Amino acid sequence: MKQILTSMLILLTCNLFSQEIEHEKIQPITVKKETNVTKIRVNMIGTQVWMTKNLDIVTFRNGDPIPEAKTDEQWKLAGENKQPAWCYDNGSKNGQNNGKLYNWYAVSDMRGLAPVGYHVPTENEWNLLLSYLDGKSHDGIKSNRKHARIRLKNSGFSVSLAGIRSTDGVFELNSLRGSWWSISVNNFVPLDDRAWAALFDFEVCSVTRDLKLKGYGLSVRCLKD
Repeated sequence: MKQILTSMLILLTCNLFSQEIEHEKIQPITVKKETNVTKIRVNMIGTQVWMTKNLDIVTFRNGDPIPEAKTDEQWKLAGENKQPAWCYDNGSKNGQNNGKLYNWYAVSDMRGLAPVGYHVPTENEWNLLLSYLDGKSHDGIKSNRKHARIRLKNSGFSVSLAGIRSTDGVFELNSLRGSWWSISVNNFVPLDDRAWAALFDFEVCSVTRDLKLKGYGLSVRCLKD
């Protein structure tokens, strides 16, 4: 199994299932979303406590607003200037289902993107989750393509297929891929402008790790401290 993880590929069977299993019940956390306060559910998966949905906030932990990039040019400039930015893929309705897409500069901002008590996972913390998923007995996935959500059976981890936004502002792979930032950068190449991310590909039912340019827009899934 370690060899599979090292090669950054975990294959998951793609048969549908109808029965959910129970997981340890954990109290949801309260965060400020737009102008309202909302509760986010969390699940214990192995030894980790993960949020069950992608992050969907517009302020840093200290209350400062995160700039929204509404146009392709605004998104491109934010990446070139190494400034934080968020966006929705094709409007706020899609964001309600899948959360926002953030560039890595929002993820790594010192003001803190994750709510108090939570953080953006490191590469190693993603590896721990992938190793746990690989060790579980998966009968398959439960898919709701209408809302582009998938739940991996026997794991408690749900996938929102929010797609990505490239550095030039183009939205890609909506309803086909879920992609989440880690806080970890590429330490193998000096001054590399990439960071590690976890990717779920619906068509081939695989979870992989890959390096993405920091100006890309990906989802964020937070982990309990």
